[in-house]
Amino acid sequence: MNSLTASDYEAVKTAGAYMPSSQFGVIDIKGDDAASFLHNQVTNDVQHLDASTARLAGYCSPKGRLLGSFLMWRSADSIRLLIAQDVQAAVQKRLSMFVLRMKAKLSDATPELIAVGFAGDVRAALSGMFDALPDGVHVKVEGPHGALIRVPDALNRPRFLWVGPKADVEAHVARLDGTLHRASAELWDWLDIRAGEPRITQATVEQFMPQMVNFDVLGAVNFKKGCYPGQEIVARSQYRGTIKRRTALAHVDAEAAAVAPGAELFHSNDPGQPCGMVVNAAPAENGGVDCLVEIKLAALDNGSVHAGSADGPALAFVPLPYAFPADQ
Repeated sequence: MNSLTASDYEAVKTAGAYMPSSQFGVIDIKGDDAASFLHNQVTNDVQHLDASTARLAGYCSPKGRLLGSFLMWRSADSIRLLIAQDVQAAVQKRLSMFVLRMKAKLSDATPELIAVGFAGDVRAALSGMFDALPDGVHVKVEGPHGALIRVPDALNRPRFLWVGPKADVEAHVARLDGTLHRASAELWDWLDIRAGEPRITQATVEQFMPQMVNFDVLGAVNFKKGCYPGQEIVARSQYRGTIKRRTALAHVDAEAAAVAPGAELFHSNDPGQPCGMVVNAAPAENGGVDCLVEIKLAALDNGSVHAGSADGPALAFVPLPYAFPADQ
């Protein structure tokens, strides 16, 4: 059932909306070796991460499959990871196993922090809380009330994430109710999908290599940095030729239960085996579900793709807001 209303979607397009986003957890990494430790574990460059930048990154198994994905940035004395809450504990535990003698300590900062998403005409409201606003994607400004990060646009509308101390942020956000429309976390999930930015959740752990969820296109993989778990496999798939699986944007006229993350996809020409999987899904503006789906590129050329089974609801593909590299 869709908890969102027509006014929620409309607010993003014609005014501004904010969404307290409880679907995220936060891992803090502190210590003299925090950056060098994390640099050797994740798909993106941490050593050269400066105070005014956030980066998308993934954490892989030794087989190059994603265990989690996150936005990371420096905050005061820590490096902070914003991650899907349902994989946060497992990722934190696994990362902690590899600290060994390095001066780095991981902690769960979720109880103290809150993430709030903003979308649409929100600059005036945010300028009341921050001296300056980030002007480019993944630019970050730090203020007395936490970090404000510009994230990829959705529906050609700007989006921001504000992550800061829970009581402080909630007190300031409460004053916005007369200015901006308040919506549920599901609206932020939908906007992430429309922006074409996949998120690894419990349902899809170890299902995808970074390129399968477009992380190379989204700048979440640095192919020049040193080793990390699964790095050789990720690099090999990048350079051995064309990538045969990608994540696409689709709409399905069906109930959400039929198109949940982890649901398999089937092609009309080969109904006996799956051709892909749902990565993320959220209620769509005019009914049904919008979703990001990992799929064989060949399956997009002809025939039809169905969720759950070969006779399940059909997917209608929608252009992503970005292009794949030309050689694919």
